[in-house]
Amino acid sequence: MSVAGEEPLERTGRVSFGGIVKTVSLALVPEAAVGDYVIVHVGVALSKVDEAEARQVFDYLRQMDELAELETLGTSPPDGAPPAASTPATAKT
Repeated sequence: MSVAGEEPLERTGRVSFGGIVKTVSLALVPEAAVGDYVIVHVGVALSKVDEAEARQVFDYLRQMDELAELETLGTSPPDGAPPAASTPATAKT
């Protein structure tokens, strides 16, 4: 994906949510770089997480049936896969 902007409060990233690419604000995670996983809420990356934590979040969302919409569209990663493209809450920049 990509990261744009030099000013910390204006940085954005293009992240993939289960194959759906969105632009999100990276103002709260200035250290985020291409290839990182981030927790996203309402279009703002809140924190950076490692792949293991991203996998865990993905598993929790699956258990809560919060991935049904992406799975219906056929865009979520296979069972147990990290969100290489990502989830509604975890994204890879």
